[in-house]
Amino acid sequence: MSSPAASRQETNTVIVGAGQAGLATSYWLSQHGVEHRLLERRPALGGAWQDRWDSFFLNTPNFSLDLPGKAYSGSEPDGFQPRDATIGWFRGYAEHIAAPVELDTAVTRISPADGGFTVETDRGAWAARNVVLASGAFQRPRIPPAAVGISADVLQLHSHDYRNSAQLPDGAVLVVGTGQSGGQITEDLLDAGRTVHLSVSSCPEAPRRYRGKDVFHWIMQVNVHGPEYGINALQVDQLPSPAGRFMCNPLLSGNGGGRSIRLRSLGRRGVRLHGRFEGMHDGGPVFTDDLAERLTLVEAGFGQRLGRLSDAYIQAAGIDAPPAEIPEPDGWFPPESGARLDLAAEGITSVVWCTGYGLDFSMLDPSLALLDEWNYPRHVRGVTEHPGLYAVGLPWLTKHISATLPGVGPDAEYVAEHLASRSN
Repeated sequence: MSSPAASRQETNTVIVGAGQAGLATSYWLSQHGVEHRLLERRPALGGAWQDRWDSFFLNTPNFSLDLPGKAYSGSEPDGFQPRDATIGWFRGYAEHIAAPVELDTAVTRISPADGGFTVETDRGAWAARNVVLASGAFQRPRIPPAAVGISADVLQLHSHDYRNSAQLPDGAVLVVGTGQSGGQITEDLLDAGRTVHLSVSSCPEAPRRYRGKDVFHWIMQVNVHGPEYGINALQVDQLPSPAGRFMCNPLLSGNGGGRSIRLRSLGRRGVRLHGRFEGMHDGGPVFTDDLAERLTLVEAGFGQRLGRLSDAYIQAAGIDAPPAEIPEPDGWFPPESGARLDLAAEGITSVVWCTGYGLDFSMLDPSLALLDEWNYPRHVRGVTEHPGLYAVGLPWLTKHISATLPGVGPDAEYVAEHLASRSN
């Protein structure tokens, strides 16, 4: 894996990013004999998995470690891999496919030029006939603007930068957001003996196992094979609105052999639950005063959508699966928390923002006019409106799992075929 010289270089195709989407695209371009380079801003391979906390485990089972030319072949397909092993797996994959990666090379501008593109980086420029945007779904950590109203005495971190509780000063911690990161970081802080306040969003809880399989098995089957049985709800053209591309994933963890995360269970362990974060007032956070309704919504979310789709698929495909287990109702309810929180009075010395990521395509020259109101490239199956410019690995590129390991390969294959036909 070489480094580009300072002078302008040429290649048929530049792939921006060497995470799972970029590497999968590289595999398929190599199969088509298309010369290319992957430009990766990080000094080492491993993609966004390198931004996860120390105790992180992959949220999907080992059977999901499936990129073109290298499926999981170990003895624990239903196990879960820790962060460092996941990073190592990606590095091994890049070596396995001989990916032509240029590390420590950040793309700063992509501009149309002479029937192709000029790709400027912090280490020189490239001329390319094609460009594939493969920088992933975790590009720009998102923190609410209201965060500026929090006292400078309180440490603030996004989950992107959280590694372990030792980073934080002594005292209680406010975690904002209950997507997968929020739930898992809360558990990490609890295990370290911290007092935690948790602001509850609307991400649904889900069972780790459903009808005899890991729940991701059924989600994957509905995505890939559902259309064969007329079950199309997890295909992009069935989304009710473009905003649906950014809906949060079910609240699950790969830790401890894989488990569900239940908000009421966290409350039983001492976590102080609050409504959704709304903003700041007089130096203190304000939450929605709807915790009871919010918990009910979170607990019902899986059954109303992904569970129902899984059931429909099982029935339509004639699969002999055990019936769904109906959990016993949990009558526990958190003590009244109110809509306001006094950080100093509660001894809260740090806030961890588990509020997700935004897409960042600021490197695209404005003349390309490619992005919609959600900062999402306009495309059809990864082929954008500008000839020679493609996208892979974005949430809901073609289906619900497009940004996951088993979902990115087929999208990359289609894009590579289209690009190869254009290059011939």
